Amino acid sequence: MTSTASSTDLRQGQAPHDRRTPWQQRLRRFGYTPATDAPAGGVRDRLVPPYAEPSPRLWQALGAPPVLADRITRWSGWAGPLLVTLMAGVMRFWNLGSPRAVIFDETYYAKDAWALVHRGFEVNWDKNANDLVLQSHGHLTIPADAAYVVHPPVGKYVIGLGELMFGFDPFGWRFMTALLGTLSVLLLCRIGRRMFRSTFLGCLAGVLMAVDGLHFVMSRTALLDGVLMFFVVAAFGCLVVDRDRSRRRLAEALPTGPDGLVRPDEGVADTFRFGWRPWRWGAGVMLGLAFGTKWNGLYILVAFCVMAVLWDVGARKVAGARHPYRAALKHDTGITFLATVPVTVAVYLASWTGWILSPADGTGGYFRNWAATDGKGGHWTFLPDWLRSLWHYEHEVYNFHVHLSSPHTYQSNPWSWILLGRPVSYFYESPSPGADGCPADAGQKCAREVLAIGTPLLWWAACFAILYVLWRWAFRRDWRAGAIACGIAAGYLPWFMYQERTIFLFYAVVFLPFLCLAVAMLIGAVIGPPSSTDTRRVIGASAAGVLVLLIAWNFIYFWPLYTGQAIPIDSWRSRMWLDTWV
Repeated sequence: MTSTASSTDLRQGQAPHDRRTPWQQRLRRFGYTPATDAPAGGVRDRLVPPYAEPSPRLWQALGAPPVLADRITRWSGWAGPLLVTLMAGVMRFWNLGSPRAVIFDETYYAKDAWALVHRGFEVNWDKNANDLVLQSHGHLTIPADAAYVVHPPVGKYVIGLGELMFGFDPFGWRFMTALLGTLSVLLLCRIGRRMFRSTFLGCLAGVLMAVDGLHFVMSRTALLDGVLMFFVVAAFGCLVVDRDRSRRRLAEALPTGPDGLVRPDEGVADTFRFGWRPWRWGAGVMLGLAFGTKWNGLYILVAFCVMAVLWDVGARKVAGARHPYRAALKHDTGITFLATVPVTVAVYLASWTGWILSPADGTGGYFRNWAATDGKGGHWTFLPDWLRSLWHYEHEVYNFHVHLSSPHTYQSNPWSWILLGRPVSYFYESPSPGADGCPADAGQKCAREVLAIGTPLLWWAACFAILYVLWRWAFRRDWRAGAIACGIAAGYLPWFMYQERTIFLFYAVVFLPFLCLAVAMLIGAVIGPPSSTDTRRVIGASAAGVLVLLIAWNFIYFWPLYTGQAIPIDSWRSRMWLDTWV
């Protein structure tokens, strides 16, 4: 007779499925999959999953020989994203200087950028400076009086770089935002490919962002939020690459069994050191540039740091660590902190170099002489005057931001952003028939507008995609869904803390790339896994294709509102789908 008296497990006679805790059993009805239910396979494939390859039946149907099929597969990882990027670039640079006007907040950033790249600090311009800039093609004297501005300098330096290359005119101050907007599409294609292990889904995410109206308009306008979005995507991409490379190194350190499969090892997983991890340091630089563009980059810094540490915990757990959180805290948290927080602060301080080097006698940047005048005395006089003056400046800016509640025609509550409740009109004119592109036979005045609004069908589909990635993260433990949700939350949720502040829908461009990743992930689920039946795949692909085509059509339909083309007033009204868009 077999005795079990020496065991404390009273459920030894039960099947493994029945040994799960009650909450796990209850969650299974919603699709919960514990780690023990993961598909069987080597630890290496769980740490570094292989990339998906097109089915051989596809090449057979196309009549492609094996050698050509292999080359296309290898080249598609870059060829596909570059083609999508080319399409996005052509659209964004087409007629970039139109409207030939200073639209919306370009009145601040275009002129601040010009002053920064020439003087090192922002200045006060005359009230009629916009007209003078356009009339003189930028050939005017820069004022000497320092201006009080409330955003860090990085984004304005980026805009100013385009002005130095192409002149102080609409094309010049929009060039760099168009370039970064185009490059962000390339980054998203490559990030999506690496996350989903699918060139198709990666390129799909890039296509979705390329045909989003908000991203398109922000790429063609000299505002800071498009620059911020680029640095956030670049930082996220650095972390994704770091995740892949560090997990590959961990897999290489694990022992290999007689069957050739990599085995988990408690000793290796608990003690392995990933080293200096250059891509994580690169993420720190990108986050510093994001913080140096707008302060909400700080929220993204915190979220990304937590996400990176959790990724390390997950890697050690898969590798067999007995105490993955303790191991990550001991070996990973320190280097993650050093590679992000100090680097971010250093990059932020470096971005103020022009202001720091300006004279401290009252002729330099705003508040540059504060420590030598109003800031004399106190407990911090041992610090350099420039640092104390900068700290005072930042303190004043913080007070401005938290108390900004001036009503604005186009302000909106973040609750309405995902539904595109209140877009922002950057530019509007009513040309008469025969003038400024208005057809001579229009019969009445036309409407010419640049409206910062996302492609409606894409954003409304994203509402369902967000629910899908949350479900996928909570019940399937899918790290990709968690990363996408983290990016959305970091760029979106902090705005809910400022319900009384004057804020706008175009701030949402920062988390737009993650919405596109979410929609791409949802479309991938609609198409179905490769193991599905042909019928299931055909139906899924057809449904996904219809959705993508509708989103593309929606972008084309709103094209005149994105580019400021003159259209008959009735055509303009037909595009005002919601009353709040007017």
